[in-house]
Amino acid sequence: MPVGMATGWGSLLQDEQQLEELARQAVDRALAEGVLLRTSQAPSSSDVVSYAPFTLFPSRVPSALLEQAYAVQADFNLLVDAVSQNAVFLEQTLSSTIKRDNFTARLFDIHKQVLKEGIAQTVFLGLNRSDYMFQCNPDGSAALKQIEINTISASFGGLASRTPAVHRHVLSVLGKTKEAAKILSNNPSKGLAMGIAKAWALYGSANAQVLLIAQEKERNIFDQRAIENELLARNIHVIRRRFEDVSEKGSLDQDRRLFMDGQEIAVVYFRDGYMPSHYSLQNWEARLLLERSCAVKCPDIATQLAGTKKVQQELSRVGVLESLLPGQPEAVARLRATFAGLYSLDLGEEGDQAITKAIAAPSSFVLKPQREGGEVGVQCREGGQRVQDDWEGKTLVMNKHVGHLLRTKAIEHADGGVAAGVAVLDNPYPV
Repeated sequence: MPVGMATGWGSLLQDEQQLEELARQAVDRALAEGVLLRTSQAPSSSDVVSYAPFTLFPSRVPSALLEQAYAVQADFNLLVDAVSQNAVFLEQTLSSTIKRDNFTARLFDIHKQVLKEGIAQTVFLGLNRSDYMFQCNPDGSAALKQIEINTISASFGGLASRTPAVHRHVLSVLGKTKEAAKILSNNPSKGLAMGIAKAWALYGSANAQVLLIAQEKERNIFDQRAIENELLARNIHVIRRRFEDVSEKGSLDQDRRLFMDGQEIAVVYFRDGYMPSHYSLQNWEARLLLERSCAVKCPDIATQLAGTKKVQQELSRVGVLESLLPGQPEAVARLRATFAGLYSLDLGEEGDQAITKAIAAPSSFVLKPQREGGEVGVQCREGGQRVQDDWEGKTLVMNKHVGHLLRTKAIEHADGGVAAGVAVLDNPYPV
């Protein structure tokens, strides 16, 4: 069965027959809990589903590293927000990237156009996911090292809310009830919905809805539905539309309020739009329409740009964190403790040095793309137009971590996508 097994639990099993029976029970429980993916992206097979891949047992994770990830998430939320507000920093940091990466350049063009016209939205929402790996130090200890920050379409919060029950069931079947009780409760879908609901309330129109920008052929729809259902329980209605639908039926009134099919939209939640293949000329026009509106975008274009690898590289330079988070040395220290080495491949001396190092020791480096789609965090801020270094009149309404997502993959794979069939869903077993 295509179910990964986390290491360290093999002694609980007597033989291969018991393993197969336990796997069958685990799969049935995963199906019952709704740990699901569509099996095909073809619309005609939209009703065919299977379980999302997962580990048979939870993975042992040092409790200290979990607590560190929880503690630093609020710092990362503040940092992303600070970067997104700093138009000068973004332009300087991405100046070389937009010359060579057409996708980032198109995003940045929309960003500049909205800044020139004046930002209409007054509430800003970020649902960020910070991704880490555990580094094994020479002394045998483990350290938490950040791989990237996802600021758009951070996924699997919905399914991660359902997997603890599966691992509790597996351990209970083996008579390990005490161990089953140690599986951490985790409900990021509720926390993500809480952030969207807060932004919806701050928008201030009881009849407005949430617009979820989705792909037409979405295998991971059940992950998204979990958040939608949490919002519906709060009597907040979500409509799913494609960029093409926005282009055809979306509109702005004279106050730049956004309407879709005649219905006012309070929050736009992007689960699409993070890769070049997601955009046609029509879709780029739809994205601009959404950005020009006063609806709360999650994320707005500046926050999406803040999640690029080039920004992450710049943040690792000496003194940059201090300039973006002035007067917060403790937050800076927590952030910097998670940084891994990040090297540029830009043309020039710095890029040449990075290439030389990588060729000399290729197993010590990972090549990451400039863009990415998404520890889950929520940040909701109310305020006026973004101006560099101007926080007057702006209020941080919510900033918290709302759960975790653990993915496990085989060592031979460089990437870790669950939907791509490389990684599998997992749960931390704190030790």
